[in-house]
Amino acid sequence: MQGSANLNIMIKAARKAGRSLVKDFREVENLQVSMKGAGDFVSKADIAAEKILKDELMGARPTYGWLGEEGGEEAGQDPTRRWIVDPLDGTTNFLHGLPHWAISIALEHKGQIVSAVIYDAAKDEMFYAEKGMGAWLNDSNRLRVSGRNRMIESIFATGIPFAGKRTLPATLQDLARIMPECAGVRRWGSAALDLAYVAAGRYDGFWERELNIWDIAAGYLIVQEAGGMVGPIRDGHDPLQDGDIVAANGEIFERFAKVIRARD
Repeated sequence: MQGSANLNIMIKAARKAGRSLVKDFREVENLQVSMKGAGDFVSKADIAAEKILKDELMGARPTYGWLGEEGGEEAGQDPTRRWIVDPLDGTTNFLHGLPHWAISIALEHKGQIVSAVIYDAAKDEMFYAEKGMGAWLNDSNRLRVSGRNRMIESIFATGIPFAGKRTLPATLQDLARIMPECAGVRRWGSAALDLAYVAAGRYDGFWERELNIWDIAAGYLIVQEAGGMVGPIRDGHDPLQDGDIVAANGEIFERFAKVIRARD
């Protein structure tokens, strides 16, 4: 797809940060995994990647606002546009030497996500979309959500809360309801890639609570532009603001969402 100037800037920035993270990833695989040593190393890799992204994105569009996982929020001279960035989604995977993590970049304009990039640098898969222009993988592969229309044949993804997160009981109840209805549930540790995989038809649906806007902003648009549906788990919520999300192909979205929403 021939993208806009902004999308090209995003892709270039993602590739540059991706090269830095891949280099660091090779190092982290050799570290003894400990809360201090490896954790500190990954934190530095994360911060370094965000600096690269900020330098590239803000260097090209200095009037835009900024919201990054590590660096926080900065207002721009242009109040209608801001970058929303997660430099390393899947930090725990990165820490443990698991090659499933991604860079997520979204461009917001007047409260709407208009451009999105999710880059899986370890596998060199670039997922991207622009509003109204479809979703794509790498140079020329058009993304489409799956066409499965039977829950029992479908695979879903989620994130299972850890370290005392308050939504663990709700998620365990979700799993008890959804497992008998489907072909399987996967928990791979990166919400950005979960959404990209829904867009690519690799998963048929995804749900999770307690997410941040930088986890899902890019994936939100990519799923929609691939023909999928996205909504909140809780009535009256906005996934980007409230952090609970359900996404699936249009054939099963309502049935899938009904199961997930049953408790809520």
